[in-house]
Amino acid sequence: MSPGPFSALSRFLGHFRWAFMPLGLLALIAVGVHAAADTLDDRLLVVVDLVDAAFDRVVGRYNLTAPLVDLLSLERRTTLARALALLWELMADGVLALPALGYREETPAPVRSPLALPRGNTWRALLVRCLRKPTTMRWIRPLATALVAVAGACTVARLVQGSVYLSWRELLGEGVADGVARGLALAALLGLLWRLGWRAVLRNLQHADAASEQHARGLAQAFVYGLPGSALVALLALAAALDASPLWSFVR
Repeated sequence: MSPGPFSALSRFLGHFRWAFMPLGLLALIAVGVHAAADTLDDRLLVVVDLVDAAFDRVVGRYNLTAPLVDLLSLERRTTLARALALLWELMADGVLALPALGYREETPAPVRSPLALPRGNTWRALLVRCLRKPTTMRWIRPLATALVAVAGACTVARLVQGSVYLSWRELLGEGVADGVARGLALAALLGLLWRLGWRAVLRNLQHADAASEQHARGLAQAFVYGLPGSALVALLALAAALDASPLWSFVR
């Protein structure tokens, strides 16, 4: 039986997985980072207000610097908070999303001898090194990627849910349209995590493992190397988990 046109198309597109798979991982992480950064505007505005209030108290003590009290208006503080959120987002993209471009799929290997050494980049080997030689990068980067990937998948799922509900509400009625929209959104969420989410985590784990093996020699370096970037994405990942991942909204 000759293969159908869809099989031929699938094989043809399979030749380009080396290109669209890394781009898919990059897009999922970038969407998740953006969703998390969107929740930080108000928090950063509070921080900017506190800093501005402290600055006003200092400069307001002296006649020479008193005019600086009105240096930052509410509009300027809001703009500054948004600029800080954007800068945070771009730096987090550089830390988490750019390594995804190095994702490569290994070709299936022939049957190996039981005496052969395990591959160095398998899940098991990577996790063993995380436990035996823990570093800041090995632990924080993959966990942050996982939380951000879930936030990105939730963002896409919400878009699917809203689009389907608004398009089919008049045709099927609100109840049926809501059920169908939730079902398709849940399918999109699970599909993205199944096809892209775990690969994004694996790629960042591989990147963190390689960097740790090369640079993090000794206890002090294991903690310090990559610490600024890890701290940056850890806070963003926390925001992604708390405010940008409404998992229960798709089932309740």
